[in-house]
Amino acid sequence: MKIKRNKTFSGTPWEAKFGYARAVQVGDAVHVSGTTGTDPSGKVLAPGDMYAQTVEAIRNIESALQRLGLGLEHVVRTRIYVTQIDRWEEVAKAHGESFGQIHPATSLIGVARLIDPEMLVEIEAEAVA
Repeated sequence: MKIKRNKTFSGTPWEAKFGYARAVQVGDAVHVSGTTGTDPSGKVLAPGDMYAQTVEAIRNIESALQRLGLGLEHVVRTRIYVTQIDRWEEVAKAHGESFGQIHPATSLIGVARLIDPEMLVEIEAEAVA
């Protein structure tokens, strides 16, 4: 049985190189790939600014959801990967500004680095339509 997938792409070079979609919807479940604070060309925005990169990553997640007819209010889980865990409060502030009334389940995980050394934050999201 073939599963019907509704996919959306942001156009960043990472999607084509790795062969993935920004977000995939199967039924009511939506899975948003790890998303960073980058522009459509893949350029890292706000180098060194963890708060600003978090804000941009969430905007990119919101954009992907909007292309599927959804919004941040549909998010039920986020997973946040950071390269400098001691700066968690900057990430928490940005996450709280966007999700403070939505209250998704979340995880904050410290990692050694992301694919581009200027990337400080990567966020995955799961939503329900």
